[in-house]
Amino acid sequence: MIREPVQSSNLASVGYEIETSTLEIEFLNGGIYQYFQVPQEIFESLMTAGSKGTFFHQFIRSAGYPYSKAG
Repeated sequence: MIREPVQSSNLASVGYEIETSTLEIEFLNGGIYQYFQVPQEIFESLMTAGSKGTFFHQFIRSAGYPYSKAG
């Protein structure tokens, strides 16, 4: 999956696969996680959020989407 670099104190890059509704996030510590069943609107809102780390914690991590470590 192709990820785009983002300006964040927590996230390094973010990618999204429309066909599978999979959000992939690379963290600055090097961890890469895939979040499943994430609506495209959530991805789009993340990419335009003023604080991507805060948005991630409030609307992705806390939402309980299934996830797995990818790298």
